[in-house]
Amino acid sequence: MKLQYKLIATLLVILQSACMPMTYPPGAKTNAAQLSENAFLTEDGASLPLRRWLPNQEPHAVMIALHGFNDYSRFFDLPGAYFSQQGIACFAYDQRGFGAAPQRGLWAGNEAYAKDLKDLTRLLKQRYPKQPIYLLGESMGGAIVITAMQQTDMPEVAGIILAAPALWARSTMPWYQTSLLWTLAHSLPWLTLTGSGLGVVASDNIDMLRAMGRDPLVIKGTRVETVYGLTDLMDAAYDSATSLHANTLMLYGEKDEVIPKEPTYTFLQQMLATDAAEKTVAIYQQGYHMLLRDVQAPTAWKDIVAWIGASPGQLPSGADNRARQLLLTSG
Repeated sequence: MKLQYKLIATLLVILQSACMPMTYPPGAKTNAAQLSENAFLTEDGASLPLRRWLPNQEPHAVMIALHGFNDYSRFFDLPGAYFSQQGIACFAYDQRGFGAAPQRGLWAGNEAYAKDLKDLTRLLKQRYPKQPIYLLGESMGGAIVITAMQQTDMPEVAGIILAAPALWARSTMPWYQTSLLWTLAHSLPWLTLTGSGLGVVASDNIDMLRAMGRDPLVIKGTRVETVYGLTDLMDAAYDSATSLHANTLMLYGEKDEVIPKEPTYTFLQQMLATDAAEKTVAIYQQGYHMLLRDVQAPTAWKDIVAWIGASPGQLPSGADNRARQLLLTSG
């Protein structure tokens, strides 16, 4: 009888461990991180596809752009081309689990994403020792930039640009949503979900959204454990508001249906409580979640270029003035 109880207990442990949400971190270090023409080779040997948009002349600044959830480096095609015309060298890569990067659809973990960004920043600082480096993150990419900036060994950068960063932390979600996510992640972590039927409008650029729908490298179905990992990342980013000391430009659209206003505005209020002089917030009345690809995207591009060139001056669009008004009334 005791043996039977032991067998049952062992089986339950095995079943429970088999249904835990997993992360799929990098392997052991096998080489030094390096850049090739079309790839960022990490220390564990992962080859992350790399895109670059370079000006015809010597750049006056360098930008590293991180894509959002289920997206990949192609998201920066139009803004990268525009910024390069303004003398900014731009680089974007497919992060682990996304695009054409290894372990497609699997979550590598917060530390892995932050470390890749740190390593690429070091490589580009070596390549461009005289130019300031800026980090730009869209949605999930913005959350990764925020968490990476908390690391003590993060290379110094001139500033960060957060485009609708993913800040929908568990503490700001309804209880039934967090409970359902926990239950699914700990019982059916492999279950694949899609966003169809939710009625969420990510952008007013319909042609761009249709192109994404046809793009095989854009992930359409997501494992529950990957959503769980993204939520861990959003928790960490949201909780970093008061410790974010970098020169910062944050962009947000009033029509954003992906990342709600409440957590975003709360984060902004907390972020501006420290080193407010180094923080610029821009809120776009006609902006959706995909601010850099919306119909009004060139307005945001011009604001970014102006901020890089003369921060903390007023933005050409006046979106920073609107942000001050909205945050004052929301507070």
